[in-house]
Parts: sequence; C-alpha cells; structure tokens
Amino acid sequence: MASVWFEAGFVALTSVGSAILAMLVTWWLIGRARVPDLTEVQHPELEQTVFLFDDHALVDATAPAQALIEATPAGVSDWSRLAGFIGPRFHDFPAQMAGLVERGRIHLVGTQREGGRRPLELIAENIDGLARITLCDPEAEGRGVLVDGLSQRALEDELELMRQTIDRSPALVWRADQTGAISWANRAYILRSGVLETSEDGFIWPLPVLFNFDPNQARNGPIRIALTEAEAGTSWYDCHSFELHGSWLHFALPANAVVRAEQALRDFVQTLSKTFADLPVGLAVFDRQRQLQLFNPALIDLLQLPPEMMTARPTLYAFLDRLRETRMMPEPKDYRSWRTRMTELEKAASTGLHSETWGLPGGQTYRVTGRPHPDGAVAFLFEDISAEIASTRRFRAQLEVSQEVLDRIDDAIAVFQSDGELMSSNVAYCRMWSVDPEAVLGRMSLVDAIGHWREGCQPTPFWSTLKTRPQKIGARDPVSEVVRLKDGTRLQCRLIPLHGGALMVQFSHQPEPSAVLGGKSRRQTNAAAHG
Repeated sequence: MASVWFEAGFVALTSVGSAILAMLVTWWLIGRARVPDLTEVQHPELEQTVFLFDDHALVDATAPAQALIEATPAGVSDWSRLAGFIGPRFHDFPAQMAGLVERGRIHLVGTQREGGRRPLELIAENIDGLARITLCDPEAEGRGVLVDGLSQRALEDELELMRQTIDRSPALVWRADQTGAISWANRAYILRSGVLETSEDGFIWPLPVLFNFDPNQARNGPIRIALTEAEAGTSWYDCHSFELHGSWLHFALPANAVVRAEQALRDFVQTLSKTFADLPVGLAVFDRQRQLQLFNPALIDLLQLPPEMMTARPTLYAFLDRLRETRMMPEPKDYRSWRTRMTELEKAASTGLHSETWGLPGGQTYRVTGRPHPDGAVAFLFEDISAEIASTRRFRAQLEVSQEVLDRIDDAIAVFQSDGELMSSNVAYCRMWSVDPEAVLGRMSLVDAIGHWREGCQPTPFWSTLKTRPQKIGARDPVSEVVRLKDGTRLQCRLIPLHGGALMVQFSHQPEPSAVLGGKSRRQTNAAAHG
C-alpha cells in the first residue's frame, strides 16, 4: 500500500516539475526574442510597375502602373500618356520600341536625374505579340515608403493645383537639357507645337523644338522670337530663360499685342516724320529722360547740325551744348549762367507753353517754342523769323517817319480807323486839345473825340451833326466848317475820308475876316501908290 502511495506521489511530483520546467523554458525563449523597434519605418513589398500593350492599346497594368498613367494627364490615349512620361526620361524610347518585335527584349537606362540619383531603367519584352513594359527605380529596390493619408492627400492636392495653374497659363513653358532636347512642356506649348493634330493617339516624344535660340543670350533679358506658320501667320513671343540644375527652364510670353503697338508707334512716328520733313520749322522732341527721339530735316538746316550727331539721339543738354559751341544761340556771359538759363528753359517748356526769341551773333533771329507732351516728353520748335523781324523793323521805321512828318505839320491832325478808333495824331493836335498821345492812342473813339472838341469850343450845331452821324462820315465827301475855341480862336475843321473807311480830321488856325480885309486894303493902296 505504501509503495502505491509512493508511486502516485512520484508521478504527481514529476508532472508538476515538468510543467514548471516547461514554463521556465518558454519564458527564457520569450526573453531571448528580439523586441521590434516601433520607431523603424516598415517598407512593405512594392508591386512592380508593369504595362501590357497590344500595339497602342493598354491590355493590362499593375496597380502602380495604372496609378502612373492616371497621374500623367497629357495625351489622348494610354500609350501617349505613358510616352509623355517615358519620353523625357528615355530619349531613344520611340526608336528602340520600333525594333522590339525583331529583338524580343530591350533594356534601357534613363537619363541622369537631378541630385545625383540613379536613373530609371526600362525593360520591354515581346510576349506573343504583346509588349510588356516594366519600369524600375534602382534606388527603391522594390520597396515602398509608408506615408500617412493626410500628407499624401496634401501632396496630391498641391500637385493638381500646380498642374491646373501651369496648364491654364497663356505662356508657353518648357524644360530642356543642355543639348536642347525637351524634357517637359506645359499644355500651351504642346498645343502650339501641333503634335495633337498630327497624331491620332496624341503626341509622341520627343516634342518638336519651336524656339531655336541660345539660352545664354536671355540671361540679361528676354529675347523676342517670331514663329511663322502658313495658316496662323506670324506670332511673336518674348522668351525668358533660367538655368536650373544643368538644364534650362524657358518661358515664352505672347508679344503680338506689344509688337503691334510698337509697329503702330513706328508707323505713327514715320508719318509724323514725313509730315514734319516738309515743314520749314525745325522740330526736336525729347522723351522724359531728355533724349532726342524725333527731329526733322529743317532742324539740321536751321541750326547747322551734323546729321550723324542727330541720329545718335543726343540728350537735351548735349544738344544745347552743341548749339552754344556753334554760336547758334545767344552768346552767354558765362557757362554757369548759361546752364541755369537752359535749365529754366527746359522746366518752362515741360510745364507749359514757353516761347522766347534768340538773336544770334550772325544776325539771324530765331523763335524758340517749347511745348510739353504726354509722358513727360517735351518738344522744341525752332523758327527763323529773321525776315519777319526785318519787315517789322522796316514797318516800324516807316511809321516813325510818317509820325515825324505829321509832327512837322503846323495843323492839328488826327486819324481814325474805320471803326472810329484813334490810330494816329501829331504834336500840334495834342497841344491844341491838351491830350496825352500815349493815353488816348487806341483808346479814344471818334465819338469821344467829338465830345472833347465840343467841350473846348464855343457852342455850334456842327458838333451835334457830327455826333449823330459818325458812321456816315467816312462815306461822305470832305466836310469843312469853321469853329471857335473857348478863347475865341478861329479854327477851320476839315473831315477828309481816307482809304478803307479811315477818316482824317484837320484843324487849322483861321484869321479873323476883318484882319483879312484890312490887310487886303493896305496891299491895294500900296500897289496904287507905287503904280
């Protein structure tokens, strides 16, 4: 009985020990197991990017391949969209694919990528008449990268926004390598190239080069280039170029409106130049920077300037300096005062109409007129008025001689214009009627003069007759009447019509009738005595 209990106890003890030993071994194994680093980014296996084409029709594609096609919007078919992605990265892709049937398998290495990254690789295989195209990124090594959903969506939204923006830009934008081969272009460039119109499947790579120019020439500013087509005609663009990581980014901005405006301006200037070429007045137009923009041949003739100087578009002050050197402007006292005077001339001409007369050392007389023009420009007109000045001087001399002749006459004489205004009188008239010639000349009318005469004379109906009929005096025959001053002096008043409706009034002293008769009797007596 004791042995039975011993065996049972031994079995139970053995079972418990085995269980405890098993638990210890398990805990030890668990402790030996590596605890994974939760901070380590896990890279799940990435499905390959594989396309299966029957000619240009997509038969099948893996998920990454389908996503790539959907992310490439350019093109009207799946093949053209894939070509839009592959073409810039594998320049000889179209030529290599043309020989796929004969070769059976093609392995291509793409162009060098920015940042020194390894280029993409492409494997094309002919499988029972179908083209199996596989794209590989050696740097990814078949593994993907985990990205949280919000970040991925933000990247996709920004990409879509940028794509919509650049595709709606009226400017032609493209990127090219150092050889000029195009690696990317926006929608405006693709449409302008016309590749969508010449291919049923959309454009094929490489895209045609529309603009042939050295991008280094555009470093300091845009280059204007014309594209000419038989149907569309000529289109003008201003091309801007920027160097980026060994390649060039180009922008071609439409410039048709600017070119038309510039051509219209040139035509307008040419029309003005032809018009001004026949004018005897010299014309010089300076822009807001005071640089010569327009002149006519008369300016060269009047100012005796060399044509090569004018075609070089000198500044206003260089132009005036030349006039001073050639003595074609008034001789200045000193250079400082001359510069001050020319500055005042420029300011006066730019703010409003300004005119002055230049008496030249050679005897000529020029009228210089300055006029402001839009956008801060100023125009100067040079007119030779030497003949006009000479004629004015001769006329003034004739007037002075005529006035001197009138002043030598003893009779008082006043001449009135056809409108009755006093135009001339002599010294005897001013002395007789006590008037200031400078005060009344051009200010006193015939009616005013009649009133003045009546105040200085004894009453007579003659003045009333003249006052009521002043407008008819010039058309009547000469009128003569004897009047008396307040002191009793006897005057003979004669009104003599002149040419053009003018009227001359003459006052002469008349002796008394008794004195005339007495003198006559004495002369008769003396004659009889001598006889």
